Formats: sequence, structure tokens, C-alpha cells
Amino acid sequence: MGGWPFFLLLRMLFLNFLIGAIVNFIGYVPLGNVNLTVVQLTVNRGAKAAMYFIVSFSVVEFFFTYTIMYFADWFAAQQRFLYWLDWILIFVFLILGFLSWFNHQKAREVNYSLKDSVRYGLILGVVNPMQIPFWMIGGTYLISNGWVETGNGALAVFSAGAAIGSFFCLLAFAEFSSYLNKRFAFSSKVINRSIAVVFFLLAGYHVIKLTVGS
Repeated sequence: MGGWPFFLLLRMLFLNFLIGAIVNFIGYVPLGNVNLTVVQLTVNRGAKAAMYFIVSFSVVEFFFTYTIMYFADWFAAQQRFLYWLDWILIFVFLILGFLSWFNHQKAREVNYSLKDSVRYGLILGVVNPMQIPFWMIGGTYLISNGWVETGNGALAVFSAGAAIGSFFCLLAFAEFSSYLNKRFAFSSKVINRSIAVVFFLLAGYHVIKLTVGS
């Protein structure tokens, strides 16, 4: 790739960025721990807190995606790792489910620090087990089929696109949940418990997956 004309190099980098943004945007559409956390933050703490979370999470997403894509082949060969990853997801979903179920605080009655949202975004950006199989499978497919280049900084450009994709998808969740909350004035308790149910269902899905697969 070092001998590519400048125009073709720019075109390749742009396509890497675009594919990363589109694929990761789609990757955060299905309900999971990250986008549901954005919904909770938006409803319980306000749009500003959600935005701080989204920005900090997206920054970490760049490094997370780069690492997973760089070692995609290695992850794909670790079947035992994938087995334990399902158990980690079950544990994470159950913890988040119970935390959501018993969260009765009213957002407008509590003064939250925006630093907490940043810290939360950084933590979930690092502890993001759902994205490992997503990029492990999707990343391997994209690279093996020549859709994504990996040399000369191309993987970093792809990861930047992935970070932007996650940012806009999570922003869409924040905007939509804010709209619904203003439109229908859902109680914080109803929303928290609804999200808790989704977390429990996700945990149940992975339990069934492990049971059927064993």
C-alpha cells in the first residue's frame, strides 16, 4: 500500500472511515448495556449528563475498536475465551438489571456531578464485552474480504470512524429518549424498571445460548 497514488490513498482512508462509522452505528442499534445506559442517563440525569457520557465513551471506543480489530484473528481462535465472555455478559446484565430495578432516585431532585458521567463513560468504554464478538466476527469478515485495509494508519482511521459511528448512534438514543420523556412524561421508576427487564432478558438470552451450545 506504500506505493499507492495519493488520491487512491485518500480514497482508501475515507472508505475505511466511512465503513467504520456505518458498521459501528448499526452495531449500537440493538439494545445493550451501553445504549440503555444512555437512555437512563438522559431520563434520570438530563441530556447534558448523557452527552458527557457519550463523548467520553466514544473516545475510549476508538482505542477499544483498534485493539480488538488488531487482534481479531487471535480472538477468533480463543473459543474458551468466548465461552467465558458469555458468562461475563450474564454477570454484567444481571448487575445492571438489579441496579436499574432498585434505582428510585428522581433525577431532578439530585445534583449529579458531570464527572460521574465522564467516569461512567470511560468505564463502560473499557468494560464493553458485547463489542468483542461483534468486532471479532465483523472485523475478521471486513478485513478478509478486503473491505478494510489495516496498514499505514488505515486501521486507526477505521477506528476513528467507529468512534464517530457510536457517538451518533448513542446521541440518537439520547435525543429519542429525551423526546419520548418530554412527550409522554414517563416516571423515572417505570423507565428504570423497564430497562431492568431488558437487562434481565439479555442475561436470559446468554444463559440459553450457553445451555443450547453446551
